[in-house]
Amino acid sequence: MESYIQISKINDFCFCPLSVYLHSVYESFNTSLYHDTPQIEGKLNHATIDEGRYSTSKHIMQGTSVYSEKYGLMGKIDTYDAKKKTLVERKTKIKTIRHGYVYQLYAQYFCLREMGYEVEKLYFHSLKDNKRYPVPLPEERDEKRFGAMVESIKNFDIKKYIGHRCHKCGDSIYGFLAW
Repeated sequence: MESYIQISKINDFCFCPLSVYLHSVYESFNTSLYHDTPQIEGKLNHATIDEGRYSTSKHIMQGTSVYSEKYGLMGKIDTYDAKKKTLVERKTKIKTIRHGYVYQLYAQYFCLREMGYEVEKLYFHSLKDNKRYPVPLPEERDEKRFGAMVESIKNFDIKKYIGHRCHKCGDSIYGFLAW
């Protein structure tokens, strides 16, 4: 049986491929051992979505599981408004829209489309400053790049990262590790 890539891991992989491996190592531990303030705050911000308390409107899907056989992806969306055909990914505070954010949103988009939902608009919503950022729907070249990124995740080889020192990881929850 082929395993699926968790959509939530896409942003991590784009941040640093090694972080996805390290997440899998630490997943069985209590999160208080390795989560820093941003991860704790993000989890709290997602509670209303995860518990289905964001909206009582029947046309708003929240925290719904999605999947894509084509890409081998699975995960959950934040919100999808069926009336407006709008998919929204919420982030605690958006300072810069990073490739990983966009690929995470594209993954949700491709999953919803494959599941038969129409999606006409994509947004990021920054919770701390209540700002909404539109994201263009992926064009053919964007889908090719997305597919290549998914293949990179599938073909990740930890052996290539032994001794890896990443400036991004130094500022992350894994910065204490001496590789």
